[in-house]
Amino acid sequence: MWAAPAVRRVEWALKLKGIEYEYIEEDLFNKSPSLLKYNPVNKQVPVLLHRGKPLIESLVILEYIDETWKDNPILPKDPHGRAMARYWALYSDYKCRDATKDVFLAVGEDQGKAIKCLEETLKAFEEELKGKTFFGGQSIGYLDLALGWMAFWLGVSEEVACYKVLDIKMFPRFVSWIENFLKVPVIRDNLPSRDKTVEFFREYRQLQLSALGNA
Repeated sequence: MWAAPAVRRVEWALKLKGIEYEYIEEDLFNKSPSLLKYNPVNKQVPVLLHRGKPLIESLVILEYIDETWKDNPILPKDPHGRAMARYWALYSDYKCRDATKDVFLAVGEDQGKAIKCLEETLKAFEEELKGKTFFGGQSIGYLDLALGWMAFWLGVSEEVACYKVLDIKMFPRFVSWIENFLKVPVIRDNLPSRDKTVEFFREYRQLQLSALGNA
């Protein structure tokens, strides 16, 4: 699904590795028999089909890609570095994603409270970037790919839900990381249209707020 951040992180990894692949767009409102066949558990994207065997969950897929194609490794070599990269990736996918969703689907005073929680999660990444250009060091690695959704989609969320959290004075390293990340050709050339993404999430937010009675 073109607007899904988890799909893009898998594409970025494949591109960084120089792996040829076939991309099949999925309509999540009218799921195909193939999606239901290869991911009958949660029926979501992405699904990587390799040698007839499906893999689901984007972070799992990233590790599989790195272990299967050894060139241009994305995970740290040492066990501690690998474990910490996995930890921060999970932190991003749960705490940061939930905090961003809370802000995105809130209004008024509730949104203000949610923004405070999101800022607290970003402080951890600000510290993690101390002395680094990327989370992987001087080049993009596993954690950069895992956090890449924040580089593009967090700005989209700000625009759609009318809030500001990416403050260069509060998070100078994190904002710098976003700028550096989005300049990398593999990332820059494999992003969805911002205008199209904004419109998609504007409609999605309106639907969700209407369902919650906050429209």
